[in-house]
Amino acid sequence: MRVVMLSWEYPPKSVGGLAQHVYDLTSALIKEEVEVFLITCGSPGAPEYEQVNGVHVHRVHPYQVSSPDFVTWVMQLNVAMLERAIPLVNDLQGVHVLHAHDWLVAYTARALKHAYQLPMVATIHATEYGRNHGLHNDIQRHISDIEWWLNYEAWRVICCSHYMENELRRVFQIPQDKLKVIPNGVNPESFMYKEQGFSRDTYAAPDEKIIFYVGRLVREKGVQVLLDAAPDILTREPKVKFIIAGKGPHEGALREQVNQMGIANRVYFTGYISDQVRNALYHWADVAVFPSLYEPFGIVALEAMAARTPVVVSDTGGLSEIVVHGVDGLKAYTGNSRSLADNIVPILRQPQLANTLVENAYRKVLRDFGWRKIAGQTKTIYEEVLEAYKTSAWHGQPERQGWIFDRFSRFLGKY
Repeated sequence: MRVVMLSWEYPPKSVGGLAQHVYDLTSALIKEEVEVFLITCGSPGAPEYEQVNGVHVHRVHPYQVSSPDFVTWVMQLNVAMLERAIPLVNDLQGVHVLHAHDWLVAYTARALKHAYQLPMVATIHATEYGRNHGLHNDIQRHISDIEWWLNYEAWRVICCSHYMENELRRVFQIPQDKLKVIPNGVNPESFMYKEQGFSRDTYAAPDEKIIFYVGRLVREKGVQVLLDAAPDILTREPKVKFIIAGKGPHEGALREQVNQMGIANRVYFTGYISDQVRNALYHWADVAVFPSLYEPFGIVALEAMAARTPVVVSDTGGLSEIVVHGVDGLKAYTGNSRSLADNIVPILRQPQLANTLVENAYRKVLRDFGWRKIAGQTKTIYEEVLEAYKTSAWHGQPERQGWIFDRFSRFLGKY
């Protein structure tokens, strides 16, 4: 099985959770005897080509032309990806499946699909409609149209939760038999705490309990709800430090919120942190809190569970499917700061409850969210799509388009 995969994120370029997802999935697919050729966006200092755990990683850079907006930049990235993909597919002479991650690679995926008449699988990690609770301007509607287009062109669509499955059916009218739910996964060994010279005293006083959030600082992640809950929590548990790790466009508003509430001495914005510091903070934290307003899956909750940190999440999206309330975590009403406080405080006060949640959560991670299992499910989809493709009118008829793209790639090579 030979797959060309497209993703705009891959380490070291990491904006959200997509980079880690693609890294773990591709590494696990290699163990399932799937040959993976990944085309992704470049990053300063990263090689244009390297093998990572057996994965052939090709990095490209968008054209160095000014971009008036992000959508234009995405188009420039896609043209650069296509320039790399054309000679790659020609040289391989035997690609079985294309796999595209989200709308940011839709143009490249669609062009390769039709030029070489190959089956294409798409994974949709989130939607513009869901992120914004609707479509409110022309840019959002444009991105949503591209998402619809990618779903339409895909032979099969993978999503990470039943919540996302329902969203895709509702927003894009995707037929049920085209959708497949495969959850995200986590490698517990990646979240083991190791003594590396970090000090807990850097982040909190010895007598302070730690409430930890890590993730992008965007409105849909709900950090503002956690801050709204802080006075209630501090009234009941005065010795608490809120550690907010990550960066994003909502950071300024969150800092202003903290200042207006008069709790700046109780909140530590760390900015970006390394994986080693993240693991240390999980180890020191008394509870990890993820109060998202919109969350297609919620990989951070799995990571906290793998790190053996008790979790409190909002009862929404994929988070609601990961956590069983009172068994392996606690769930609060979405957007409700009082409910959030009411679920955080018991974990701070009851060590036995925290320990029970941690042990149950860790067992669930090992049982249900291993990447080897997820890669096997993904490979099965590749095989099903390939089998259907072989009986279609497309199979065995890529010669004309392949010849055209071969001539085009030679032309690009000259200039």
